[in-house]
Amino acid sequence: MSFPLLIAIVGPTAAGKTALSVRIAKHFNTEIVSADSRQFYKEMEIGTAKPTPEELKEAPHHFINNLSIQEEYSVGKYEKEALKCLHEIFKKHDKVVLVGGSGLFANAVCNGLDILPVGDAKVRQHYEELLQLEGIEALQKELKEKDPAYFEIVDIKNPRRLIRALEVCKISGLPYSHFRNKKHVKRDFAIVKIGIVPDKEILIERINRRVDDMLAAGWLQECKLLYPHRNLNALKTVGYTELFDFIEGEMGWEETVQKMKTNTWHYAKRQLTWFRKDKEIKWFSPDDDAQVYSYITDFISSQ
Repeated sequence: MSFPLLIAIVGPTAAGKTALSVRIAKHFNTEIVSADSRQFYKEMEIGTAKPTPEELKEAPHHFINNLSIQEEYSVGKYEKEALKCLHEIFKKHDKVVLVGGSGLFANAVCNGLDILPVGDAKVRQHYEELLQLEGIEALQKELKEKDPAYFEIVDIKNPRRLIRALEVCKISGLPYSHFRNKKHVKRDFAIVKIGIVPDKEILIERINRRVDDMLAAGWLQECKLLYPHRNLNALKTVGYTELFDFIEGEMGWEETVQKMKTNTWHYAKRQLTWFRKDKEIKWFSPDDDAQVYSYITDFISSQ
C-alpha cells in the first residue's frame, strides 16, 4: 500500500463509535482524531459524551477539549487544522483513526468542503433579524419549505447552519443541497469508511440510558454553570437547549428528560440520513470487531 490510511469511523450518537475507535487505535497502535464538533469544547464536559479518562489513556486523542465555547470556530478552520494534524501523525504511523458523528466535519476531512456562492451580508442580516424577532422556528420553517432535503439532515437546533443554508437559497434561487458534495478533493492518503449502527431498538435504548447516565453525572449542574452563555453557538445543541429551557421554567423535569431523549433520537436519525448517502461507507454493528478488522485488511490489500 503506497498511501497512508485514514480509518474513518462514523455513525449516529450513542452507537458505540468512541469505544470501537479506541479498540481499533490500539489494534493498529495509532492515534485518534475527533470529528465531533461538540467534543472540541472544554466547558461541555458531561453532555457531549467525550471519551472517558480511561479511554483517553488507551490511545492518544486530538481535538478533544481544544477550544473554549467563547471561541469562534468553523468547519473550514477544522479542515485545515485536522489535515495538518494528520500530516504530523502520519510521520509516525501509517494508519490513523478519524471518529465522530458530525457529518460536515468528517466529510471536510475526507472529501473537502463544498463550493458555495459568495455570501451576502444584507441577506444574512435579514435572517439574523428573523431569528431575533421570531425565533429559530421561523428559520426551520423557511428552510423546510425551500430545501426539504437539507432540512432532513441539518442540525435544526443550530441557527448558524440554518442561516447559511437560507442565505445560499436566497442568493442563488436554488436549494442549498444543490451545491453540496459537488467536488471531492484528492487527499494524499487512502480512506476507508466504517459506519457503526446497532438495531433501532438497541440504539433508542442506548440513547435513553446515556441521557439518564449524563443527568446522574451532573449534566443539569453543568448547564446551570453554562446558562449565562446559553446564546453562544456552541451551546445551541441537543440536550443543552432542553436543559436551558428547564432552568428558565418552560418545562417540568419529566417532560424535559423525555424531550431530551426524543430530540436525541431525532438527531440520530438525521445523522443516519446524512451518512447513508455516502455509498463508500461499509456498515457494521458496534461489536463486529473481527469483521471490521477483516474489512480494513482487505481494503489495504486492494490498494
